[in-house]
Amino acid sequence: MPSDFDAMLCDRLVAQMPEAVIFADRDGRIRLWNRGAEVVFGHASADVVGKSLDIIIPEYLRQRHWEGYHRALAEGHTRSGDRVLPTKALRKDGTTIYVELSFAVVLDDTGAAIGALAVGRNITEKFVEDKARRRRLAALEEEVAARARHAGPGGDAA
Repeated sequence: MPSDFDAMLCDRLVAQMPEAVIFADRDGRIRLWNRGAEVVFGHASADVVGKSLDIIIPEYLRQRHWEGYHRALAEGHTRSGDRVLPTKALRKDGTTIYVELSFAVVLDDTGAAIGALAVGRNITEKFVEDKARRRRLAALEEEVAARARHAGPGGDAA
């Protein structure tokens, strides 16, 4: 059984870490929403605790999300394992952001799933920069290929 110090330490670690930490129960209702989640998603904890995770899931991703959520709870683990996954999410102001999330199914002492944990960070800026970099690279590769097609046998332009 954890000591009072252990419980206090866990509470403070979750509360003070900069990453979003979210726990939702079996029904997908938010039960824990730390300061990092407030920063990433724009919602105050008091406004989201007790509400559905749908508040941060874009409409077109909800069916797939809930299928995976319920499957993970039934199986007692996620398919993603230890991988961190990029996905889209909604902020309070309605903007779509990119987030990296890791997931875990939380089990009770008997091994039964009691809910799911997500830990994540906003990667929108990095994602947009990487996408622009990939586009520039593709354009440069196309330019090089076009020049090679138009070059004469000795490498000179025909």
